[in-house]
Amino acid sequence: MGKRTVSQALQLIIRPVFTTRELSVLRDGSLSSTSQSLSRLENKGLVRRLIRGVWCIPSDPRFSPFAVVPFLVPGHRAYVSFITALHLHGIIEQIPQVIYAATTGHGRTITTDIATYSFHQLMPEIFCGFDWYGNRQDFLVAAPEKALVDSLYLSSRKGQRFGVFPELSFSSSFSFPSARKWAKRITDDRIRGCVLKKLRNIEARD
Repeated sequence: MGKRTVSQALQLIIRPVFTTRELSVLRDGSLSSTSQSLSRLENKGLVRRLIRGVWCIPSDPRFSPFAVVPFLVPGHRAYVSFITALHLHGIIEQIPQVIYAATTGHGRTITTDIATYSFHQLMPEIFCGFDWYGNRQDFLVAAPEKALVDSLYLSSRKGQRFGVFPELSFSSSFSFPSARKWAKRITDDRIRGCVLKKLRNIEARD
């Protein structure tokens, strides 16, 4: 039996984001020939290259820019958090122009044709508090309380990102005690104190 074509191999991948390497394995072909075939499909508007070695099918109804996150930091874990997660949870209405994610790797900003992604490194002791989003389970997202703490954590560090939040709207299920629990995992005394103080101020205004 001959090798599968790239189009045939794509039928075996059950998600709209994939890598050149996994497709080459499925079709038992080389990386270079698989990449060339994908480039031809891209010229036809059937797939789109995100970064080197990572592709997507934007027309697939299952596709979401958030599903790209795990593929952008190979070798490291990542989850959607900060103000992006706050928006997904309905705590802020304003749609962030950038998709923010926490990672175990180095912080970086990656711009693709789909979106711009801003990754921020968190220490192991606070890289937690996330789960699969929705039923499709194609990306991880911080719990509402952890997303708020992650945001306050960055705002308390050098650079003070997220120093000013859009208007926050908390549902009755939001737990400030849970948020404080996450904040207390921060090992840096100064940053932990700043985050807890900001949490108290936000709770007082709510």
